[in-house]
Amino acid sequence: MPALKTKKQKKMTMPQIQKKAKKLGITPGKMKKADLIHAIQRAENCTPCFGTAVDWCQYTDCCFRADCLKTT
Repeated sequence: MPALKTKKQKKMTMPQIQKKAKKLGITPGKMKKADLIHAIQRAENCTPCFGTAVDWCQYTDCCFRADCLKTT
C-alpha cells in the first residue's frame, strides 16, 4: 500500500507574519520573530507555543507549524 502524501507546509516569511500581525491589531515594530508569532497566537486565542515542540506538533493546521518544527 503506498504511503499517504501529506501537503508540505511552507515557512511564512517575516513580511507575511508582520502583515498577519497588523491585521490582528498588533504593531510588529522590532519584535523578534518568535515574540511576534506568540503575540499572534495569543490574539487568535491559541496557545503561544511557537518554538516549543519537540519532534512533532499536535496542531496540524497551524500556519507556523513548518517553521516551528525547524526551530526546535
